[in-house]
Amino acid sequence: MSARKATNIKDFFMITIGISLVAFGLEYFFIPHNIAAGGVSGMAIIIGSFLKNVPVGVILLVLNLLFFILAFIMLGGKFGGKTIYSAFGLSLIMWLIETYLKPGILTEDLFINAAVGTIIIGIGMAMVFNYGASTGGTDIVAKIISKYFHTDIGKSLLLVDFIVGLSGLLTFGLTAGLYAILCIIANGALIDRFIDGFNTAKELMIISKKEEQIIDFIIKDLDRSCTVLNGYGGYTSEDIQVLYVVLYRRDYIQLRNFIKEIDPKAFISVNEVHEVLGEGFTDIQL
Repeated sequence: MSARKATNIKDFFMITIGISLVAFGLEYFFIPHNIAAGGVSGMAIIIGSFLKNVPVGVILLVLNLLFFILAFIMLGGKFGGKTIYSAFGLSLIMWLIETYLKPGILTEDLFINAAVGTIIIGIGMAMVFNYGASTGGTDIVAKIISKYFHTDIGKSLLLVDFIVGLSGLLTFGLTAGLYAILCIIANGALIDRFIDGFNTAKELMIISKKEEQIIDFIIKDLDRSCTVLNGYGGYTSEDIQVLYVVLYRRDYIQLRNFIKEIDPKAFISVNEVHEVLGEGFTDIQL
């Protein structure tokens, strides 16, 4: 199996987990309490309140079909396989949950439902976005608004979500509507934070008299590499070597403890890196 094929299989597997989490959050936390927190799923929840006998998953499927047709007409419709898979896969999983599991109310507390549902859906959406897909839907409407009204895509998406949230307020009342709007705001921040969490690494600059031992530890024990930079100490007026290395958190802790043992006087500068691409980390996908 080629490396690219294995990567694609992994991507679709992770996207499936992501949309499954989104479906779970919607079916067990948002839908039972009429929290229409933006997106095409929020539209489906609102429409579902009028079509009592039609599963929300089916409504979601129809809406996605309409939006993709609209995109082909108005945008030329160039959408990747991952986005199509995640958009229609979400509808299918929701339909399966509704048909075979018959989800009910887990708790009557509206705050708990809004908070837990937002976290679960945020994690799921972050996974979907992180592996190069989206759930379609209102993303398409936002792109149409952006194209014809010359607005930023982010602002267009926020506008669409707020319109859905306000529609939920008019449909389900003030309390559920306000919770939906709060979920929309929180969800965007959570998705960004979760995406950062998937790719977070530590960037280190190390100055030590034991640089050879540190390099040896990085290569042999951590199975990583580092870059050696030639420098000049302003205080000591001596030539020095600066080690530059990027590590995942678990490797950083091991290296920090090792340096603490062999050279307590070493100088270490640590920065948080939100995304690392290239050899040894996430492949750069063109």
